[in-house]
Amino acid sequence: MELLHLRYFAAVAQELNFSTAARKLHMAASPLSRRIKDLENELGHRLFDRDTHHVRLTPAGSALLPIARGVLEQVDSIKWRLDETTRPQRTTLLLGVPTGIHPDLRMRIDALAERVRDRFEVTRWPGATDRLVDAVCDGRLALTLARLPVGGDPALEQLPVMSERLGAVVPRDAFPGRESVALAELADLAYAGSPAAGTHAYFRGLDQQLSDLGIKKRITLNSATFDGVSEIVSSGLAFSISMLDPKSPMHHYRLDNVTVLPFSDFHPRLETGLLWRQDRANGGDLEEVAAAAREIFAEPLHV
Repeated sequence: MELLHLRYFAAVAQELNFSTAARKLHMAASPLSRRIKDLENELGHRLFDRDTHHVRLTPAGSALLPIARGVLEQVDSIKWRLDETTRPQRTTLLLGVPTGIHPDLRMRIDALAERVRDRFEVTRWPGATDRLVDAVCDGRLALTLARLPVGGDPALEQLPVMSERLGAVVPRDAFPGRESVALAELADLAYAGSPAAGTHAYFRGLDQQLSDLGIKKRITLNSATFDGVSEIVSSGLAFSISMLDPKSPMHHYRLDNVTVLPFSDFHPRLETGLLWRQDRANGGDLEEVAAAAREIFAEPLHV
C-alpha cells in the first residue's frame, strides 16, 4: 500500500464523487477509479458502493477513513515537526511599558517583536518609568520604554524612539472655540500635575519651568489618577499638561468639559526612549534584539 492510495481514498471519501475528486487531485477519473480498486483488492474490502448516480462509503470505508486521515496528517506534519525540533527554543523577554504609550509607538514595538519572534517572545510589562528602569538595571526586565530623562546609569544604552508635543488640558467652557492658549491666560488656574509629576525628573522639571514662567498656583492630589486630574480640570479649578495628539491614549481620560489645546508661547515635548543594559546588548543575550531595535527605530517618531 502506498500513501498515494490513501490520499486518493480520502479525496473520494470527502467528495463522494469520483469526477470531482479527480479534478482536485489533477488526474483523470478512470485512473483514480483503478487506484481505488487496487486498494480494495489489497485490503480485501470494498470501500465504496457505486452506481451511476451515487457513491457511498461502505462500513469498511467508514472505518478506514479516520485511519487514513490520521496517517496523512502525521505524514504532512513531518516537515513542520522537524522545523520545530531544529528551531532554537524561544526565550521570553519582558519589555517594560509606562502608561500612555502612543499607538504608533506600540506598532513599532509590535514590529520589533515580529522581527525577533523566531527566537524571542516579547511580553509587555506595565509600570512607572523609574521602577521599569530599575528592573532593567537589575535584570528583571530585558528592556523598557521610558520617559526621558532617566538616571545617567552608564550601564544603560538609551535609544530615542518618540517625541510627543504636549498641550494644555483646560476646562472647555473657559476657552470656547479656541485653537491655542497662552501661558498668561492660565495664571488664574492652578497647575495639577500628572500622577507621574512628583516622581519623574521630566515632570519635576516641567513644574519648575511653569513656576519660572509665572504659573504659581498648585493643586496636589494625594494618590492622583489621570481620571482625578481630569475631574479637577473639568470643575474649572485647574489645568494640566498632557499629550496633544488626539491619538494618544491619554485622551481617553478626558471628560466632556475638558479639552487639550496647544500652547501659543510654550513648546514642551515629552521624549520616550528604549533602554537596555549594554553588557546584554553588546555580545550578550540581547544582541539580536538591540540590533533589530536600532534598525526599526533608526528614525524616531515625532507627533
